[in-house]
Amino acid sequence: MNDLAASFERVREMVRKEFRQLFRDPRLARMVLVSPMIQLIIFGYAVSTDIRHTRTFVVDHDHTRASRELVRSFTAAGYFKIVGRSERSADLVNAMDHGSATVGIEIPPGFARALTAGGEGATVQVILDGTNSNTATVAQGYAERIVTAYGARVAGSRFVPPVDVRERAWFNPDLASRNYNIPAVVGTIILLVCLLLTSLAVVRERELGTLEQLRVSPLEPWEMIAGKTIPFALIGLLDQALILGAAVLWFHIPFTGALGLLLLASLCFLMTALGLGLFISSISTTQQEAFMSTFLVFQPMMLLSGFMFPVSSMPAAFRWFTLLNPLRHYLEIIRGIFLKGAGLDALWPQYGALLAMGCAVMWLATNRFRRISG
Repeated sequence: MNDLAASFERVREMVRKEFRQLFRDPRLARMVLVSPMIQLIIFGYAVSTDIRHTRTFVVDHDHTRASRELVRSFTAAGYFKIVGRSERSADLVNAMDHGSATVGIEIPPGFARALTAGGEGATVQVILDGTNSNTATVAQGYAERIVTAYGARVAGSRFVPPVDVRERAWFNPDLASRNYNIPAVVGTIILLVCLLLTSLAVVRERELGTLEQLRVSPLEPWEMIAGKTIPFALIGLLDQALILGAAVLWFHIPFTGALGLLLLASLCFLMTALGLGLFISSISTTQQEAFMSTFLVFQPMMLLSGFMFPVSSMPAAFRWFTLLNPLRHYLEIIRGIFLKGAGLDALWPQYGALLAMGCAVMWLATNRFRRISG
């Protein structure tokens, strides 16, 4: 019992030393507390797959009330913004070539007459700038719905669609990309902060020459590991609380699940992040080397997690490879808890994978750390 109390006291002093050393450097303090909020604001406001006010050029050869109402239908919802009008098709081509317009709408002569005749032969040409395929695809979908809805409104009871499609989006009714992106920021911030801080921790001791003092101190290897990782785990949880609070209270992201399940997933994910950071610190000789190795690990993990690109659209070999990525499993959990209110019965494979990877990475990092500190 006395040995356990002594170990606890040594770990507590080690944690206190790490916190003091961390916040002694104002740059690190800003990175830990300010940087996550800046990234959240960027992802919340600037990073979006939704399209608004897409630059649109209109060529109206019909010059009728019907053609003008169709153009107003495009601008009414805010998805399209008219930046130019002309009566010549060449002007539309020129606007698209120079990038001053992303979408072009060309209404042919006789458009209103064709609508009056029951819609037979009424056509509208929509031209899209395909250099940004995501914007073009989304804009195409919006344009098709606007034209179809306008045709149905004008034709009235005469309009009978071939199939009556009634769409309803579950979990994210507005299909807002913000609701999808912001919960994922929690995982990427925890991973980046824990990787950076932990990977620099041991290397800093080595460069300052204090690692040798720790080796001859009464600290056991597991006590040294606990003292090095506990502060950064607490910082990761603090960053998570800040981001979750801002997501729910400021960005109004719906949180429909259980907070306890999210905390459990975060603890499992923290084991992996801290273990990776500890392993990087144990194989690096300088802080610069540790810093570069951190981003060498972080970038592929983020790209293969489904954070920016859906895993389902990746080649089969990469889809299988992503199963070894803890960030992928954590993002599936946090999005499921946030938007679906999913429970352990639906997410237990992701929890199991996180726990297994966390234990394996921490065991590997601990053994490596013991060899350099023993």
